[in-house]
Amino acid sequence: MNHQTPPPALKSPTRRPTGPAAANTTPAATAGGAPRNAARKGVLSALRPDPHPADGRHPVAWLHITAPGRGAIPVATSTCACGRDRSAVGHRQVLALAEEHTAHRTLCPLRNAQEGRSAA
Repeated sequence: MNHQTPPPALKSPTRRPTGPAAANTTPAATAGGAPRNAARKGVLSALRPDPHPADGRHPVAWLHITAPGRGAIPVATSTCACGRDRSAVGHRQVLALAEEHTAHRTLCPLRNAQEGRSAA
């Protein structure tokens, strides 16, 4: 007769409390004997105003080139908020895409509209 016993449980069940638990009422220890409310008397606000206020400019086009190391094949993507999305693989194609991306700056309707608004 082949009697198999169930394998032992790998984890023991944890017991859950049946009632509400009391909160820890011990006071927090402070380093160096500082008064408990010292933080309230310190700096009023740690937040500072934005050091770079918005001036209305925002990125429109991105050129991302990846060349992981010596002898590796470079990859590039050119993306614009106007919907232009191009990619290239290889040295010649990446160089051509970089030139095309630069030329797109003068042709992009989003970029030209922004420059026209700032001049008006």
